[in-house]
Amino acid sequence: MTAGRTRIPRVLSIAGTDPTGGAGIQADLKSIAANGGYGMAAVTALVAQNTQGVRAVHAPPASFLAAQLDAVSDDVDIDAVKIGMLFDTDVIDVVRAWLERTRPPVVVLDPVMVATSGDRLLTADAEDALRALLPLADLVTPNVPELAVLAGEPPARTWEALLDQAARLACDAGVSVLAKGGHLAGDVVRDALVPPCELEPIVFSSPRVDTTATHGTGCSLSSAVATLRARTGRWDTAVAEAKEWLTRSLTQASALKVGRGHGPISHFADLWERADARVSDAPALAQQWWDSTRDVREETDRLDFVVQLGSGELNRDAFDWYVAQDALYLRDYSRALSAAAALAPTAREQAFWARGAHTCVAIEIELHGSYLPPAELFAAEPSPVTTAYTDHLLAAAARGDYAVLCAAILPCYWVYHDVGTRLADQRTADHPYGAWLDTYSDETFAEATREAVRIASQAVAAADERTRVAAARAFELSTRHERDFFAAPSSLLEWNKVAATAP
Repeated sequence: MTAGRTRIPRVLSIAGTDPTGGAGIQADLKSIAANGGYGMAAVTALVAQNTQGVRAVHAPPASFLAAQLDAVSDDVDIDAVKIGMLFDTDVIDVVRAWLERTRPPVVVLDPVMVATSGDRLLTADAEDALRALLPLADLVTPNVPELAVLAGEPPARTWEALLDQAARLACDAGVSVLAKGGHLAGDVVRDALVPPCELEPIVFSSPRVDTTATHGTGCSLSSAVATLRARTGRWDTAVAEAKEWLTRSLTQASALKVGRGHGPISHFADLWERADARVSDAPALAQQWWDSTRDVREETDRLDFVVQLGSGELNRDAFDWYVAQDALYLRDYSRALSAAAALAPTAREQAFWARGAHTCVAIEIELHGSYLPPAELFAAEPSPVTTAYTDHLLAAAARGDYAVLCAAILPCYWVYHDVGTRLADQRTADHPYGAWLDTYSDETFAEATREAVRIASQAVAAADERTRVAAARAFELSTRHERDFFAAPSSLLEWNKVAATAP
């Protein structure tokens, strides 16, 4: 197999359905995906069942199953096949003919005969046909009752008897048997990979999970083994990894709360745990960004412009220059917010960023217009500092990475709220810049800042490590641009003074 096929094997499930999603092809597809494969499915029977039992079974014409199988194999290179519920002799004959014709590299047969609820899923006259199908499989995965039917003997009551039955079946049929001991008593569940022709079995042990959520365990395990065999090239590795995955899936199964009977296992428990961990890390990530920029923010606090803005002693020319540049900045900032709205994965986030873009325009017209004549609002040339900041934001928007863009956008909320809130403590009734302080210190902007922090944090927390690094860098750069933006008016005035006194 090529490296690409080893990473993502294409696995076909041939089985019946379960509308509750816990067994059959629905469980197979989840299991295949959870174990690193690309799942496909051909339906043998439509089963009306839930976690309490089977209500009805409808078997489409066997010729339609043949059409499904041919449609897949005529187009897709199949790396592994998992066979589950076959229902009757006609279905088994179709599968047999297809296997003989296509010879898939890996075939795992789960001899589905009876559901967890006790309902029969294989007609009695099809048992011999199923036995005759065994030599076309590489591995058969019966539980205790199914192994007894295939062996034509009473169910094993001890581990030793189970191994003996599996060894005889493996030798007679020329197929490896995964003898599953879940039906036997004990706190430890033992399974054995039994090769044909008197080779030594490989035993796998795992703690028994105390749960009634066992619906579809056989389907899920067999499809996991098929997928992992195609990925790893080894049966022992495939079984060991599949059992570990199944144990974790059983451990988390009760949390699903699906149905009133035997609930399904939690196929994606690992994935969901990682997602929960990333989301729970979200506030910590944002705080790390904030803490890492402490020096830059403290430099911002010490700037003459910020200190004098709070006291009300700021030179009006400096403030007017700042307002003119801020109007230009906000015009492009609104474009970055609109880009975030377009990239947002949820309606809530889309609406939040869109409101932010609209608010930027409102601030330009109302707040900035209260300090500058309308004709001068956008008349200024953007300074190098303004251009550097907006270029940084628009570049993040153009790259189309939502998490990084959120991080780049965030300091304009967070730094402004932080500075505005502290400066507002100095506000007097006749403060010349009171309207500015009010805008960035009020509860409306505070709530918007908290929401921006939450959204940006979760977006980055759900991303890969490379994106997290890029987002942290984007946040840091925006925070530095904020500092430079506040520093620019004083620097400009100082340069003008020097220019005016020059000979």
